Amino acid sequence: MGTVLLVGLAVIVLGAFAARRVRSGRREAQAEKVRLAEEARRQARRSLDTVWAMDDRQFEMFVAELCRRDGCTEVERVGGAGDLGADVTGVLPDGRRFVIQCKRYAKHRTVGSRDIQTFNGTARAEHGAEVPFFVASCVFTKPARDFAARHRLCLIDINLLGFWNSGTPLTSFLELDISRSGTNRRLRPYPE
Repeated sequence: MGTVLLVGLAVIVLGAFAARRVRSGRREAQAEKVRLAEEARRQARRSLDTVWAMDDRQFEMFVAELCRRDGCTEVERVGGAGDLGADVTGVLPDGRRFVIQCKRYAKHRTVGSRDIQTFNGTARAEHGAEVPFFVASCVFTKPARDFAARHRLCLIDINLLGFWNSGTPLTSFLELDISRSGTNRRLRPYPE
């Protein structure tokens, strides 16, 4: 009887110890996941410091190069006076034609609904885009995001641009719910 009681007590103690280790491991894994996500955001943001130093033409060439990297074909930088909102055009890997409007603004600025509406008026009608993208080096206002969501425009703000620059493929942004993403607040620098 004493041996059975001792074995039972040992099983309970070992079970409690194992449960504690499992909970501790889960907490550590979750903390590591949060740390890695934060580090990825910081790294993406740091790599974009050069974006804010580019001029408009360099920014358009940068975006065109990201498209090529992601397997897009027939990629051309066509921006300039009278471009009717098409700074970069090409064909996605799945064969759909795209057009990109680029806005390289200072990080504290925002892109408003008027710019999005103007682009919407030309992207499909003038340029035959099946997939219109608007890429900005800042954030979009809520009215701009709402308009884009209603009219199936894909917005890539500075945060998503950081992920795109870090290797996320362009096509992965097509399924995002634009109306729920982003912020219209000024960007705060990350602590180093």
